[in-house]
Parts: sequence; C-alpha cells; structure tokens
Amino acid sequence: MSKTATAAVWNGPADGFRMANVALPTLAAGEVLVETRAATLCGSDLHTIAGERETPLPTVLGHEMVGDVVGVGGRVETHDGRPVEPGMRVTWTIGASCGKCRRCVRGLPQKCVALRKYGHATMTGEWALSGGLASHCHLVAGTGIVAVPDTMPDALSTPANCATATVVCAVRKVGVTVGETVVVTGCGMLGLTAVAYLCSIGVRDVVACDVDAARRSLAEGAGASAAVAPDELAGAVRELTGGEGAEAVLDMSGSNAAITSALDLLAIGGRLGLVGSVFPTSAIGIVPEAMVRGLLTVTGVHNYAPGDLVEAVRFLDEQADRELFGGFVPDTFPLDRLDDAVAHAVAKRPPRVAVDPRQG
Repeated sequence: MSKTATAAVWNGPADGFRMANVALPTLAAGEVLVETRAATLCGSDLHTIAGERETPLPTVLGHEMVGDVVGVGGRVETHDGRPVEPGMRVTWTIGASCGKCRRCVRGLPQKCVALRKYGHATMTGEWALSGGLASHCHLVAGTGIVAVPDTMPDALSTPANCATATVVCAVRKVGVTVGETVVVTGCGMLGLTAVAYLCSIGVRDVVACDVDAARRSLAEGAGASAAVAPDELAGAVRELTGGEGAEAVLDMSGSNAAITSALDLLAIGGRLGLVGSVFPTSAIGIVPEAMVRGLLTVTGVHNYAPGDLVEAVRFLDEQADRELFGGFVPDTFPLDRLDDAVAHAVAKRPPRVAVDPRQG
C-alpha cells in the first residue's frame, strides 16, 4: 500500500483547494484508517467554500463519507460491538468525543469539550487526514463507527453520517409521534430525508415547503401529503388540520422568514425544531405571550449522537426507497475535478453531489 494519501486541501475562499500528498498516519490504539469510497458535498461545505462560514485553515473539508477499513490500531469496535477489521465498509460519527466530560455524560457527545470534528479541523502532523475530500480518512479514538450493510450502494450510505443521522436526531429531540401532522420547511437533502423518514415512522401528514418547484416535486416523491410554495403553506396546513395547526415543524432551510412563519403554523402545544440554521444569520423576533399561551417549544438540533447514526443506517438499508434516494445523489466527480463538482452543486442544486477519490 502507498505510504501517502491524496488530499484536496482547503486554504480559504481566496486560495481555494490545492491537491497535496499527505503521509499516511501511524495508527495509535483505538484508531482506524479508511480508504474513502465516496464523499458528498454537504450544504455546510458549500457555505464554507463560499466564504459564508468560517473553518480552521488549512483543512480537508467533507464530513459525509463512506469508506473501506484498511488499517486498525489495536482492537476497535463498531458502536454495536463488532470488531472493526480491514475490508469492512463503514460510516462514522461526524465527531470524536471523550465520553467522560459533563456534556458527554449528559448525552451530548456532539458537544464534547474535547470534540474532534471531521471535515472541520486544522491539518496538523498528528491529524492531517480528517475530512472526506481525500483518498483516506484517519479515524481517531472516540469515533462512533457503524458497519455499512453490503447491500447498500455508496450513493445511499454516504449522506448517512450527516444528513440522515441529523434528521433522526431532530425527529427524536422534537418528539414527533405517530399520527401527528408535521411540516418540513426546506427540501434539500435534509428536508427530503426528513419527509421520507417521517412517513416511515407513521406520521399522519407531512407537509413539505420549498421555493424550488423541482425540490417540491422530489418531496412529493418522498411521500409528502402536500408539497407547496411558502405562500401556500399556511393554507395547506389549515386544510389538513381543520385549522388546528401542525403538531411539529422541522426547519431545514435556515431561512429566518421560514422560521418566523413556522411559529404561526403550530397547534397548541406545538414544537419547532431548528436544524438548518448552521451559518450566521440576523436575529428574529418572537412574541413571548404567544409562546406562553400557545405552550410552544423551540428546540435547536445540531449534529447527533452515535445511536442516531445507527438508526440512520437502519432506515436507509431497510426502509428508504433506493431509487429515490439514489436520485438525490445524481452526479459523481473525481477528486481532481473538485472545483467542477462544487460549481455543479452551486449551479444545478441537486440535493447532493458526490466525489469519488478512486476515480481519475
């Protein structure tokens, strides 16, 4: 095996990507080396590349990825206790946590005080291959590793460790239950996944909303009861709920306009989950009396716990429409055409664009 990896090193909006050879790490106990099969460009990657979101430099972006294990430091287990072995196809949590700090003990490993986050870390001699836009990724101790079933295509499994797991966490944290009416605002990868996942768990009606007609069409294909433009949303919710309002709204758009409108869509006791606001925005106003009298709850959701990733892989393997989800990742580029991949993602706006470092 070669002793070096190929990485697309991100140097900031002014200097862009630079391809580089990076020495493969000597694995310490608890660490794993993975050869990347595919990485998908997440919306937060695109915000970073556009200069709308800060990240430490230089770095290897990309945190949605899947790969094959090619090296293991001592005994390492998957989240369900299986030994991690060379040849195993795996996905892994977006961050590595210590498991001991107060935040980890409280069940918030994604906010560990010592969190090491894939695709968001400065390249160092100790940890250079931390992102998906490289031929290899270095998994450090404290990472939640999940085996990917042999039958799952890469296009289906690659978004699992960001988009799908975040959706699972959002549905869990907001407390969505069978028989409710739920609104999903923003029908990119997160929103489309949310529609499909909510339908799979027995939500009565899912109302999807997006400004883009093509994405509304995809939402209908994912099972939405209605897929509407923003100016049609209030009427659609009134019609489906007899004027009562939705029990929950999941905002995947990060749009302040969508969030402000969402509060008016909620039924008494309704819950709003904020998921898409992962870039700087201006403040929005709320009416405290309306929150109190309406018994409303607002929950922020950022990343997830390892158990959410396990559920994400289960959902994708057992219940997701493979043709539909495969269509969410319609195009794959080699790593040495990464700039073309980014331009394509921005111009065409498919839910995801994939990069395969093995091509080219």
